[in-house]
Amino acid sequence: MDSKEVILLKKALERQKKARLQAEKILEEKSKELYDVTRHLKEANNTLENLLSEKTSELDGVFINIIDPYVVMDLHFNVINMNSSAKEFLGYDHAVEPLNLSGLVHEDYVQYTMESMKSLMEVGTLKNYRARITVKDGSEKYVQINSSLIYDHDRKPIAAQGIIRDITQETEIKQLLAEQKKQLDIIVENSPLGIVLAVDGKIIKANKAFADLLGYTEGELRQTSVKDISAPEDVEASLRLMKKMDSGELDRFSIVKKYFQKSGSTILAKTTVSTVSDSDGNVGYQVALVEDITKQKELELQKEKLLAELEASNQGLQEYAHIVSHDLKSPLRSISALATWLAEDYKDVLDDNGIFNLQQIQDKIEGMDGLINGILKYSSISADNLENDSVDLNTVINEIREIIFVPEHVRIVIMNPLPTIKADKTKMHQLFQNLISNAVVNIDKKEGLVAIDRKDCKTHWQFSIQDNGVGIPEEYHEKIFKIFQSMGEGERSTGIGLSIVKKIIDLYQGKVWLESTPGEGTTFYFKLKK
Repeated sequence: MDSKEVILLKKALERQKKARLQAEKILEEKSKELYDVTRHLKEANNTLENLLSEKTSELDGVFINIIDPYVVMDLHFNVINMNSSAKEFLGYDHAVEPLNLSGLVHEDYVQYTMESMKSLMEVGTLKNYRARITVKDGSEKYVQINSSLIYDHDRKPIAAQGIIRDITQETEIKQLLAEQKKQLDIIVENSPLGIVLAVDGKIIKANKAFADLLGYTEGELRQTSVKDISAPEDVEASLRLMKKMDSGELDRFSIVKKYFQKSGSTILAKTTVSTVSDSDGNVGYQVALVEDITKQKELELQKEKLLAELEASNQGLQEYAHIVSHDLKSPLRSISALATWLAEDYKDVLDDNGIFNLQQIQDKIEGMDGLINGILKYSSISADNLENDSVDLNTVINEIREIIFVPEHVRIVIMNPLPTIKADKTKMHQLFQNLISNAVVNIDKKEGLVAIDRKDCKTHWQFSIQDNGVGIPEEYHEKIFKIFQSMGEGERSTGIGLSIVKKIIDLYQGKVWLESTPGEGTTFYFKLKK
């Protein structure tokens, strides 16, 4: 090998050495870079592992601490996981026994559940699914579920998760409210009163009774305002009361007003209006109860007219009774005087029969005079001229003892002290005098007794006047209280005394009755309102 070749070989070896050194340097740099990358990857991996562990722990904490029942299931309803709230609510533990949620769904909701699952698969979420389920203890619950799908890394659905909310009480309340609303609707629709709901004077609902009352359909009324069907003269008064109610001055009000019927006629109705407010106190709408009083008002007007006519008639009757009594008493006094003169002037001429006949004339005149006085007393008894004073009935009885004729063999006895009452003294005098006189004249025993007693009956005083006279047969018990009716044919009674008694007792909102045994005596009972 010559020197030239040696030189070339040396140069080739030097170039190879430099290339190796350069390759080693590059390898060293790349190894360092690889080491650094490996170290960074290892650190990053540790960070990721820590982060994953932390997030897993956080997720487990959230899963465990969700208040509402939370369930994870596969796409065939088999439970994969569930929190403690779900275990407590459903009564099952998937770790102890397998649980398929479809088996809990009530049969009425099975079809709806299948359709909801289909929608979940298509959309990925399901909101406000509601169903009735049966939990482990056999009780039924209403639930609302919001759920979503769980996907793998290829976006393929592998499971579903959902939060369950117990809406049993809420559903029961809604069902109760719905039932109550149904019952209320039945009551409203079948009410004999017209019922109207209005907002700012606009009718939004009316029941059948109101529609029939005015001759409209409910649909037609909903296109109408209250003002449209009200008489113009009543609108201002209604609006004034409505403003007071809206401002809180009135809770409700009642007004009698006229309504126009579809036919053009008018009716008179009592209308009671109240408001329904929201929780903030704002008026929501008005409720009106409408009662047709057209016929009632007509009857009241007729009654007022009849009462006015009756009052005029009674006044005329009293005046007529006084005139007639005056006109009748004048000739009676003349006849009585003539009979007296005849008896005195011809006493030496008249025989016993003539004197007896003249006495009979005087007796008949006396009876006629008593009848006239009785008519006057009866016609003057009315509520218009009643006084209202404190009347001691013990004093009244003592005064009667002095006025009427009481035979020596008859005793009038007050069994218990009588009360002092608020009444018309003259009427009380007439009442007790007629009854006591009636008792006295009908006593046929050697020792006669008229016993007066009383009883406190809270709202009324009950009095009794008992005698041991001839008694009254039962067929006369009702008859004797009617004017001009008396017992027997030959009695001198005018038949007015007991009718006066009945009329006075009626004025004091009482009643009168009797108990009697012929031959033993009679007891008259009567009550007077306190």
